[in-house]
Amino acid sequence: MATSTFVYDGDCGFCSRCAQFIQRRIPTEARVIPWQFADLDRLGLTEAECEEAVQWVGADGTRAAGPDAIAALLGGSAAHWRVAGAGLRFAPVRAAAWPAYRWVARNRHRLPGATPTCALPRTPRLSSADLGTKRPL
Repeated sequence: MATSTFVYDGDCGFCSRCAQFIQRRIPTEARVIPWQFADLDRLGLTEAECEEAVQWVGADGTRAAGPDAIAALLGGSAAHWRVAGAGLRFAPVRAAAWPAYRWVARNRHRLPGATPTCALPRTPRLSSADLGTKRPL
């Protein structure tokens, strides 16, 4: 894997807006991709992990989730964003970042740009194998 990858929930309007912000404002060589279009097996990720939090898979195979993934993304960007990433890794900030991240994840359907599909928990998704075996009503 030659490029780092930042994986987000493409079904969530809020998450998609955040990913668009990253792509427009944060210079990074990482791929920013919805998990629904990512090769999760190649990245070593599961759907459950991706539904729980954003994910980072570094070019070197390192992995991080949630605010740690955001810190990793920022750490590979322009200088002022690297400072923000370092701040997010600072122990007291990191200790507060996880509860804040979980609160946002639980309430993301209420945030700007959100849609009802942003709400957690999700209903179980049908796999492509399930879709092939279902008969029309």
